[in-house]
Amino acid sequence: MADAESILVLEMSELGMAVLRSIAHHPAIATVSVSVMVRPSTLATTSPAKAAELRELKSYGMNLIPGDVVNWTETELASYFQRYHTIISCTGFVGGRGVPIKLARVVHSANVKRYFPWQFGVDYDIIGYGSAQDQFDEQLDVRALLGGQEKTEWVIISTGMFTSFLFEREFGVVDVERGVVKALGGWENRVTVTSPNQVVHIAEDTVSYKDIANTLDRISDKKVTRHVWTAAELEDALRTNATDTMKKNRVVFAHGKGVSWDNDKTFNQQ
Repeated sequence: MADAESILVLEMSELGMAVLRSIAHHPAIATVSVSVMVRPSTLATTSPAKAAELRELKSYGMNLIPGDVVNWTETELASYFQRYHTIISCTGFVGGRGVPIKLARVVHSANVKRYFPWQFGVDYDIIGYGSAQDQFDEQLDVRALLGGQEKTEWVIISTGMFTSFLFEREFGVVDVERGVVKALGGWENRVTVTSPNQVVHIAEDTVSYKDIANTLDRISDKKVTRHVWTAAELEDALRTNATDTMKKNRVVFAHGKGVSWDNDKTFNQQ
């Protein structure tokens, strides 16, 4: 029987650490048991930064549970999940397709009372099935599975894009060093961005690519180079390498559906 005040967080990712720190500083933490499922390789890490995070979690009184959401069977995962009232998945897209729906099935079979699935990011319902990013289809499958049952309460949190991702060199949208901004789809297209510590819809800000370029103009005191990546151009690029994750993401954001929302309609603004 799960303790009504027990929480299991899956993975200590960038978002996972932000969630865990928020839980640790919540006024009710003294009455809640918090565990973190961590990959065995992470527990044995030689990385000073990751080791420091492990020590931080222990200092909060959190339990570190070795586990592998990718390679463990559903039965193995269920034997752990059934001990907890609430599970928060911060796995990201680790393991690729199959893992999000697997976790949803396990949550249901283990009779978990409340589940926060990995749905942080865009609004998958608005994007719909068949987008350029095929991993998003499985997110809709997860919603369908959870919506078709009544045993588990489920909560979706849409954060928008992590602000740092805008500046990822591989994503290619903002290059601060070279002073280049590339708009996905058009300058008036908007994107909602959130820092992990801002974690319903939540948002830190919703901006257009024009806003981003203008801001860089102002803080760098010089004009940045501007280029528009049209949706058609990005779709052509994707056809040359249909498995490229970043190219898939660029196409989705270029179409502008489900990737932004008005700040005044978000949980943290209200």
